[in-house]
Amino acid sequence: MSTAGSVVRVLLADDEHLIREAVATLLGLEPDIEVVAQVARGDLVADAVREHRPDVIVLDIEMPGMDGLSVAERLPGQAVLMLTSFGRPGYLRRALSAGVRGFVPKDASAAELAAAIRRVHSGGRYLDPEMAASAMMAGENPLTERERDALRLAAQGAPVAEIAASLHLTEGTVRNYLSSAIAKLGATNRITAIRAAQEKGWL
Repeated sequence: MSTAGSVVRVLLADDEHLIREAVATLLGLEPDIEVVAQVARGDLVADAVREHRPDVIVLDIEMPGMDGLSVAERLPGQAVLMLTSFGRPGYLRRALSAGVRGFVPKDASAAELAAAIRRVHSGGRYLDPEMAASAMMAGENPLTERERDALRLAAQGAPVAEIAASLHLTEGTVRNYLSSAIAKLGATNRITAIRAAQEKGWL
């Protein structure tokens, strides 16, 4: 790990090659920031962290192998910053619960990202104001863990029988969870419930 006044070592994880390379190039122009590793899959982050020992880990949310939020939940004690085009309120709340210290949109300037990295490295937090305001207005996720699991599998096209088998529940229980989720989301059916939950970042 770097010490005060030294270069901040950064690991970038994003499956979009052009964006990842552009971010790395822009950060490379900063005299006190060095990108020491890049990965394109979420399930490669942990190994890269062990190998390169970065000071700050910059993650995208949508990645193959493992999404950025799940990666962050598996990196306790690490300085993690989310750089994403998905500013859904539920994502921000889940990220903060996982100990993520920064949340920056991909349309932010290079100067803003560099400032966020420095703040996170120094032990502070950096939250994009618009994302923070949206999260506060959206409120808490009303779905229970089981309701989220059932709705997430339904979103993948799984029928009730398959959802029941995956979650080790009866089909009747799965239907109850789905009905409860639909009601809580103010939806009219499973499809509109899935859409509403995804728009909020609750799945």
